[in-house]
Amino acid sequence: MEETIHGTTMPVLELSLADGESVVSEAGEFSWMSDAVQMATNTGGGMGGKGLMGAVKRAVSGASVMMTTYTAQGGPGSIAFASKVPGHILPIDVSPGNEFMVHRHGFMAATPGIELSMGFQQSFRGGIFGGEGFILQKIAGSGRAFIDLSGEVLVYDLVAGQTMRVHPGHAGLFQASVTFSVQKVPGLANRYMGADGHHFAVLTGPGRIWLQSMPIAILAGVIGEYMPDRGDHHAAEGAVAGIGATKVLGDLFK
Repeated sequence: MEETIHGTTMPVLELSLADGESVVSEAGEFSWMSDAVQMATNTGGGMGGKGLMGAVKRAVSGASVMMTTYTAQGGPGSIAFASKVPGHILPIDVSPGNEFMVHRHGFMAATPGIELSMGFQQSFRGGIFGGEGFILQKIAGSGRAFIDLSGEVLVYDLVAGQTMRVHPGHAGLFQASVTFSVQKVPGLANRYMGADGHHFAVLTGPGRIWLQSMPIAILAGVIGEYMPDRGDHHAAEGAVAGIGATKVLGDLFK
């Protein structure tokens, strides 16, 4: 398998498959593929085990129950996966003893043999993550995986005992050797008046971490400020409908 990452701001991962080679992703994630590539969607796909138990492991981690395996048949083929937001695509090599943790929207695709399961889950009552909580997926097994991180990506190598405190959404990817914990922001004023959320993610070495500058949840929160209020939108629709109905009734009695 040969990989090419096209573009800069909105990158595209293109995988060239030899006859018989496969790649796996969540169902519906591919962008385009050549006619030699055949797809098979099921609850297996080699991601976190086969059958129902594999699907359950993925579901609790926030991933799709259904996975699709794309295989080149009868000759070489190619398949592409496009980023959904501006960012970077990172290839990682996974093996026993070299496993990774990734934010819940970070997994893009992988070779068969990669396992995806729950790595960490935390419900937050305050801050921008109050609605959905915070989930990390664990990437294990053997093979190559491709990770989609948002915005710019900064890499830090932490030595044993070295700590980095991070807004939870910026923790994009890190080696499983890094210890992850959640810590409340100290001080009531900082938590409730500082507008920085209520929790830190604490990453402690040894290991490498990849921090993303534009978490999807934060981006959604910023965009949401500029969206029309849903209640006002419905009220406007009701007003228009009312005017329309009045006109129709008026026309009937002319």
